[in-house]
Amino acid sequence: MRHQGKTFRAIEVGDGGDGRWAAYARPLWPEMEGLLTAEGRTPQGAQRVRELFGAHMPELVPVLDRLAAQLDRPEAEAFLTHAALRPFSQACTQIGRNGTLLRNYDMPPDQCEGTIVSSHFLRPVIGMQDVLWGLLDGMNDAGLAVSVTWGGRSACGRGFAVLIVVRYLLETCDSVDEAVSRLRSLPVAVPQNLTLVDAGKAVTVFVGPDIPPTVAPDACAANHQHLPVTDEQERALRTQERLRAVRAAGADDVAAMLRPPLYRPVDEQGSRTLYTARYRPVEGRVTYYWPGESWQQSFGDFTPGSRTVTLAQAQTQAQAQSTGTDTGTDKYS
Repeated sequence: MRHQGKTFRAIEVGDGGDGRWAAYARPLWPEMEGLLTAEGRTPQGAQRVRELFGAHMPELVPVLDRLAAQLDRPEAEAFLTHAALRPFSQACTQIGRNGTLLRNYDMPPDQCEGTIVSSHFLRPVIGMQDVLWGLLDGMNDAGLAVSVTWGGRSACGRGFAVLIVVRYLLETCDSVDEAVSRLRSLPVAVPQNLTLVDAGKAVTVFVGPDIPPTVAPDACAANHQHLPVTDEQERALRTQERLRAVRAAGADDVAAMLRPPLYRPVDEQGSRTLYTARYRPVEGRVTYYWPGESWQQSFGDFTPGSRTVTLAQAQTQAQAQSTGTDTGTDKYS
């Protein structure tokens, strides 16, 4: 079995104005700026996305200005709107039940920042940050948690990358109902599935440039939406198989997320399961898991630092049991 290591880190950035966020973001800029579209590099395009951001996320405009000034690059403002980025996709699985949000994030290791961030842009938020201030998943101090998976379709249109949508919902919403209501007016550039959890409710919402926000049959998602999955899609993503598996496992079975079919080996594009996250937002607590290792963070006890973890090839259940990966729920409480 081949293994690969990846370093994850945890940082605090406050409101983004004291230099801590800039110290994190500036070294990443050379690799990040390539995500900006040609339109976003023009004065007209930059003005368009600034106006789009102001129209749909006005509460975050002061934060955008603060971060862009800290980054101090000519194209920083357009980039940080997340409305002029090249589309990307990720093959993930997630479920929300009984106040818990459980998810696997799958991506090539070199395309994930791997940074757990505690911020206070508008309110306390903790999440797995990507593309400088977007969020792959996260929770806020009101007890709301949100995570995202790719919707599995190739549609693309004008709108925001979903990472800034997750950030916006957590910065401005107190509940699932409020967040779902906000989603109805937010243009999203590519199909995505958002799972939202609070103390009393869990839902998954399908969004995209060609569909209105649509509440899914239950609060779980892999990489398809309302349309039938083709045989080719299923061979490549195993999205229906993973959805069946996560439904059967539920939101408390971390061990199931760390074995096939939910724990995914390297595919032809180099994507693989990079981490499992279990959010308990009412408790203000998240735990990140890897085979044989975990890292807990919370609003009451956030600990900056770094960890280099081993990303193993997917194991069979028998292998997982023999190596101690699947030792029952007590290991993952």
